[in-house]
Amino acid sequence: MILGITYLSLVVGEIVPKRLALHNSERIACAVAAPMRILSVIASPVVYLVSSSTDLVLRMLGVKHYAEPPVTEEEIKIMIEQGIEVGTFEIAERDMVEHVFRLGDLRAGALMTPRTEIVWLDVNESPEEIRRKIVDSGHSRYPVCQSSLDNILGMVKVKDLLDINITGKADLKTSLRRTLFVPENARAFKALELFKQSGVHIALVVDEYGSIQGLITLNDIMEEVVGEVPTVEELAEPRAVQREDGSWLLDGMLSVDEFKEIFHIRKLPGESSYQTLAGFILMQIGRIPSVGNHFEWGGLRFEIVDMDGNRLDKVLVMPASNPLKV
Repeated sequence: MILGITYLSLVVGEIVPKRLALHNSERIACAVAAPMRILSVIASPVVYLVSSSTDLVLRMLGVKHYAEPPVTEEEIKIMIEQGIEVGTFEIAERDMVEHVFRLGDLRAGALMTPRTEIVWLDVNESPEEIRRKIVDSGHSRYPVCQSSLDNILGMVKVKDLLDINITGKADLKTSLRRTLFVPENARAFKALELFKQSGVHIALVVDEYGSIQGLITLNDIMEEVVGEVPTVEELAEPRAVQREDGSWLLDGMLSVDEFKEIFHIRKLPGESSYQTLAGFILMQIGRIPSVGNHFEWGGLRFEIVDMDGNRLDKVLVMPASNPLKV
């Protein structure tokens, strides 16, 4: 008897009503919305009394009440995955949403072009030198400095320097635009808000001492959402190349996020203290490496194959076979 009642309660009282509601969700929701609203108003005093009494007893027992968010980031991801299965969402839409979530955790220092790769113009340079830098780099905006990158005077747009090609004369100081500065630990959304408010889409990234550490643009932030949009030069020399034997030839400036995505790594040790693969390797070996140095971590073998002075240029990464030490 008890088993029969339990069975009917589950089937008739739980499962069937839910299936019916899901099958005609919009029509049923519209039909019951008004009655549910009336019942909610009628029952609100009782609900308030019960909730207040419960909170009071919990406070007397020293238990703190923490309000849970109505929906979590993980729940949104699960709903999107379910939407992909039924065709409601596209895979590209899921990737963009995940990138937006990840963007909220990133700092300006993780998105910037590092100081060593910034192309800047010196007011003391000749028009020929300035023209050569612009032609070789192909950028549309440049920091203008005097003798040193830390002695910043402003920013300049190439279109403001057309007189370099027309007359051979370049007066950088008269073409200067204001410079935006962003702390390297500022969140990416903060930098995005700064770009929106100022109308300027490029900023220099500074550390706690005011030294220039890098350069960040609106495009850097947008690429984190829509994915990498490589230039012709980047297509010719990508930062990550998989070889025929399955190993990977990686650029030392490959971002930590890209590295983790390639090798399906959830977290790297101390990753908050560096932004690139080179930073991870330097932290692991504790010194400036030489060509041929290698070590193992997480089932992977890292071998330094090229150095550019003190800068780690190319790294070969493959599955580890035997325990190796640096």
